[in-house]
Amino acid sequence: MSIVIRNGRVIDPASQTDRVADVLIVDGRIAGVAPNLSAPGAESFDATGMIVAPGFLDIHVHLREPGFEHAETIESGSRAAAAGGFTSICCMPNTKPVNDSAMVTRYIVEQARSKAAVNVFPIGAITKGSGGEELSAIGAMKAAGAVAISDDGLPVMNARVMRRAMEFAKSYDLPIVQHCEDLNLSAGGDMHEGLPSVRWGLRGIPAASEDVMVARDLVLAQLTGARYHVAHISTRNAVAMVDYARKHGLPVTCETTPHHFALTDTEMLPYDSNYKMKPPLRSCGHRDAIIEGLASGAIDAIATDHAPHPGSEKMQEFERCPFGIIGLETALALALEELVAPGTISLARMVELFTTGPNAVMRLGRGTLATGAPGDVTVFSTDVEWTYDVNQSASRSRNSPFHGRAFRGGPMATIVDGHLKWSR
Repeated sequence: MSIVIRNGRVIDPASQTDRVADVLIVDGRIAGVAPNLSAPGAESFDATGMIVAPGFLDIHVHLREPGFEHAETIESGSRAAAAGGFTSICCMPNTKPVNDSAMVTRYIVEQARSKAAVNVFPIGAITKGSGGEELSAIGAMKAAGAVAISDDGLPVMNARVMRRAMEFAKSYDLPIVQHCEDLNLSAGGDMHEGLPSVRWGLRGIPAASEDVMVARDLVLAQLTGARYHVAHISTRNAVAMVDYARKHGLPVTCETTPHHFALTDTEMLPYDSNYKMKPPLRSCGHRDAIIEGLASGAIDAIATDHAPHPGSEKMQEFERCPFGIIGLETALALALEELVAPGTISLARMVELFTTGPNAVMRLGRGTLATGAPGDVTVFSTDVEWTYDVNQSASRSRNSPFHGRAFRGGPMATIVDGHLKWSR
């Protein structure tokens, strides 16, 4: 099967390409990027006036399957990813049972192969049951298809366990992804510690709880030489520490989320659980540091931390409801609106944050339009006007603070292995 994407502005940071051209995909692989391409029997997609980029990667997604299919499944989550312009996603291990064994990893791989609309890469747990004490079967999970290890929302508090995990991760050439939070500092907190939390009478989560864990782990990364990745970074000091460590030769990376560069704690609607996430929405100073990090290169990738929860769980008192929001379908639009439209970053830099940046973290062999690369392509527009209706989401959950928001710019088509999986 062949498909040619015609007359779009092709932006491929991996090859420093930025020009109007056609993209030809043959038998699921990129066959060329040049003007006036064709192939016998090829389907044609007219991308005139649109941006054609390598398939976007989201390296931090919760698909909830197995165990929590009432919130999300591999099938529904992957369809939401396709609707957001993502062609590959990495799913976190906080399932039931936890993805801490080759058996669960294989289950996810097999389910994705038969049901997913996009490429799905599982992330295995660092410790058994994500309990933070005993290491998981890291080698067996990698052999089954795991591309990284993480305990996700449960940070590894024991420094000795984290050191051993880093040593194992290095021996298997896997990145170790850490949710950076000192649970002793943040215990009982529901939102960022600041004036809004005091005004609303909610317990605060201090920025220091993230900073302390990042600092500890960077020391361990220096000790072990492991590939270390900070998930959903959200504080000024954390960004500065990661940037400093990288400039001094450590193999460390970090990601941030659209909600952390698009919102602050002052923009939260009081006691609205759709604004409750972890790390919490921070103050303006921290948000500005995140945006500066995206522009300077201190932050490597944008990842959604897509965290679906059903209404029965989210529609509780703010203190009782779970942390997390869905974000696959709004990520690109928020990046265009909050980062590109004001001129903070270029279109090419934004594409890099969704492609070569996350690929460099996970080493998936994707995020490029080079000849022979997987035929994954994201087509988007900077002009299309649309309104996000969470009730029309492909996800099984509806927990988003962006419901009803009007956007200018967003995904237009998602092509995976040469097959059109979604179009507006």
